[in-house]
Amino acid sequence: MAFLAKRIGAGLSVLLVVPSLTFLLMYGNAANAARQILGENATPEQIAAKSAELGVDRPLYVQFVDYVGHLSLGYLGRSWFTAEPVGSLVTSRATVTLTVVIGSILVSTLLAFALGVTAALRRGVLDIALQVLAIVGFAVPGFWLALLLVSGLALHLRLLPATGFVPFTASPGQWLASITLPIVALMVGAVAGVAQQVRGAVIDVLEQDYVRTLRARGLPSWRVVVHVLRNASAPALTVVALTFIGTLSGAVFVERIFALPGLGLAATNGAINGDVPVIMGVVLVMTTIVVLVNLVVDLAIGLLNPKVRLS
Repeated sequence: MAFLAKRIGAGLSVLLVVPSLTFLLMYGNAANAARQILGENATPEQIAAKSAELGVDRPLYVQFVDYVGHLSLGYLGRSWFTAEPVGSLVTSRATVTLTVVIGSILVSTLLAFALGVTAALRRGVLDIALQVLAIVGFAVPGFWLALLLVSGLALHLRLLPATGFVPFTASPGQWLASITLPIVALMVGAVAGVAQQVRGAVIDVLEQDYVRTLRARGLPSWRVVVHVLRNASAPALTVVALTFIGTLSGAVFVERIFALPGLGLAATNGAINGDVPVIMGVVLVMTTIVVLVNLVVDLAIGLLNPKVRLS
């Protein structure tokens, strides 16, 4: 219970600090928001009236208390430009982003574990090939790969759509086609990083005395691998969690290139327009997702390695 309480406490601290700092940074510089919305030809009276309507003419601490009060009721405000409720906007956008990010993490994790374990067990040419793949995966910029996929597979060969997102409920086949290229663009770097970590962790465990003991007792190879994987999974899961956070950040450029209506596109449009409520909503959702993922991974590591719960 102490292990669980510490992890939940750490997560709540992040949820408290990150949105608060974001609020101070965003609303502290929102004095010119009314002019940006109305344009350069707006009169001082119009700007003052718009500032009062947005509530940015009040002291910052009053705005913060007001925002927290609304947040406690589940109200995230409205977009300053479209008047759309931010809660419904980020909820619908989060579905698109999580579809791409979770799909990328699932596929890349399966591939990375298969490659990493095989390379660690077989070594030789496969091991060298994996290390070369890892270097290439790290070196290739994700946005460049995304542009290459759009140019080659979508525009030239016309195998998959270049832009847009189709909901699963509308057409499962078109849904899969619409997320395939974004997932591939995000997963290459993830496979490289996680596969390298899995390979290193498996090799470390294989060199431990208890593995030699298991083999000396005549345990089947597959059962030895199961024991090895259980002990090697903890560091690999840590890398998967970090990769998830990196992939969530990478979704910003992928959504921009593939015109996916996700959180990344909402964040960039909000930043360009100065739509502070939308940016705050995206930050809140992104922070919550990151905290939940880290909590789940910490609990999984605690289950796989009881020593972690005692540290």
